[in-house]
Amino acid sequence: MTARAKITDNAAWKGARPALSVLTPFLRDDPSELLALLDEEAGSVDGAVEVIVLDDGTNDPALTARLTAQIKAMSLPARLITLPANEGRSIGRNRLAAAARGGSLLFLDSDMRPDHRRFLRDWSELVAREDPAVAFGGFSLLQAPTHARFAVHRAMAAKSECVPYTERARQPEKYVYTSNLLVRRDVFEAEAFDSGFTGWGWEDVEWAMRVSRRFRVVHLDNAATHMGLDTVASLAGKYEQSAPNFARMASRHPEIVAAYPSYKAAKLLKRLPGLPWLRGQMRRTAERDWLPVAARAFSLRLYRAALYAEAV
Repeated sequence: MTARAKITDNAAWKGARPALSVLTPFLRDDPSELLALLDEEAGSVDGAVEVIVLDDGTNDPALTARLTAQIKAMSLPARLITLPANEGRSIGRNRLAAAARGGSLLFLDSDMRPDHRRFLRDWSELVAREDPAVAFGGFSLLQAPTHARFAVHRAMAAKSECVPYTERARQPEKYVYTSNLLVRRDVFEAEAFDSGFTGWGWEDVEWAMRVSRRFRVVHLDNAATHMGLDTVASLAGKYEQSAPNFARMASRHPEIVAAYPSYKAAKLLKRLPGLPWLRGQMRRTAERDWLPVAARAFSLRLYRAALYAEAV
């Protein structure tokens, strides 16, 4: 860590010898509920798990004070790293890995909630039993908010991301997200996240494409709920950020990305005259809450593909 980072460790940190490090970056989120749920399992993992949280430039003194107090009170060995300025998702995850002491790293997003009370224990036992190179536990919407403003995101995630582990295993590199991802240390040191990815999106999928060429990617059923559903406007904004990342990934792995439906749609849309106008219509259609959710979700997927058409 550099001198710019403020480090807070709890009493259990110094003497711990963990096999598994849970790594959670956040920006303007509050990970306190996740930390509380993880700490409930402290007794069942018997010192084998540590938790490291990275505040990637939130600059909220009140939140920092609350988290500092919570970290110090945790039974699990825990560390809080507070950065004064945002450094981005890839750099943040690389920072977390550098601070970790476990032989395996569990990347767990701050808006995730374990779906059962054996979550850490199951991960810890998998590490002790099999020591996999890469494993993805999956995520669900079991505990996610059901408010109507999140209906489109819920429908899209349920169709394309909340996939049973047996189906994920058929395309192991495609269904890898840092929301609930285990990586053995030597694998991460061989293939770190590309810091050239900025903003939101695709850095984890691109990483998995590289890793899957050298290491086996395992899929299992140890899911956590993705609580951070977005409105259409918020999701559209993330898609706008992600277009350069999608292009970067496509240029590095053309043979894999060429099979993606989003890439095929982008290539088709690229041929259309007046695409910028059409793209605006797609977004406006997705934002009309009186339309059926399925139609709005389809329109938002088209909007994403139209954005990517400008980038590929």
